Amino acid sequence: MRLTDIQIKNLRAPVSGQKTYFDASLPGFGVRVSQGGTRSFVVMYGEKRQLKTLGRYPAMSLAEARKAAMRARVEADPESATTPYQPSIRFPQARDKFLKDSERRNKPRTAEGYRRLLHRHFSFEQPLDALTRPELMEAIERLGNTPSEQQHAFVALRVMLNWCVKRGFIEVSPLPPLSFRSEPRSNVVSDADLAAIWNRTLETGYPFGSIVQLLILTGQRRGEIASLCRSWIEEGVIVFPAGFTKNKREHRLPISPMTEALLEGVPNTGDLFFPARGHEERPFNGWGKSKERFDKALNVAPYTLHDLRRTFSSNMARLGTPIHVTEKLLNHVSGTISGVAAVYNRYTYADEMRAAMNDHEDFIMSLVGSVDDAGA
Repeated sequence: MRLTDIQIKNLRAPVSGQKTYFDASLPGFGVRVSQGGTRSFVVMYGEKRQLKTLGRYPAMSLAEARKAAMRARVEADPESATTPYQPSIRFPQARDKFLKDSERRNKPRTAEGYRRLLHRHFSFEQPLDALTRPELMEAIERLGNTPSEQQHAFVALRVMLNWCVKRGFIEVSPLPPLSFRSEPRSNVVSDADLAAIWNRTLETGYPFGSIVQLLILTGQRRGEIASLCRSWIEEGVIVFPAGFTKNKREHRLPISPMTEALLEGVPNTGDLFFPARGHEERPFNGWGKSKERFDKALNVAPYTLHDLRRTFSSNMARLGTPIHVTEKLLNHVSGTISGVAAVYNRYTYADEMRAAMNDHEDFIMSLVGSVDDAGA
């Protein structure tokens, strides 16, 4: 057998004397269990098959014992060490196996998220059982300036390593359970900054500039806009499919005249309005570099694309839009209409939603116009 911590703990003590269990991955290395249950690491080497005790378990870890066994064999008889210790599967191979299984078991968005995070933030090349907790934590801590990305990356790595434990690639995950708590974001983009961002979209154009325009005008999530399809539009309404939205419910969003004109002006490359470069069937995904280039010419307070959704909601309140209409526009499940009221209230608020979207469009255009007038 290939010895693991779990197997060592479960080895039965003999009725009398001692019994040695040898490791399949390192010739001569094993664990000797005594009648009283004591477990000691041993190594056998040389033509006379000499046996040396290395240390007791668990005071000596399994990894430490393997290294000690290799040193003992080489020091005592170099020729006896012709068969080296076979390390566990390396990180890149384990990652590929995990991602392949993830594609089979998880939703496409989840599997793609794991793939992006594990490839982007973790470039280890060594065997899994050679990875140390400090190495892993160093990679995680480098993401401290982006708390949300740090949390997602940590979860992806921990899920992968736990998966490796279940497959027997490693005995125990070296990554400890942690939580990265951060204060909920409450950033709302100021009127002047919002106007500046809008004007920057006009300079940038398709695709990223157009995407940001739609984020400002509609308040939808960036993934929803990036995945927007022509087949989802029905008579001035975007119908987000139930299986696509975050709350798994169909979302019908009335679109304002400017939004409709913007979509009509998007190059027709297929059903997707914003396909990834070189992949007509995949939605746009170049967020990081695109926003970095976009922001270089801006002189505004730091913001995220999700802040535009929060700003949309705040501006709806300024315009006097009832909160339940705003929640309908944002496709929020919980809120002012929930519980029993949500069961019996089947009114769609379609007219109120359309009026609110038109008022919001007028508001955005007034902001842009006021900034232009001030500049003039």
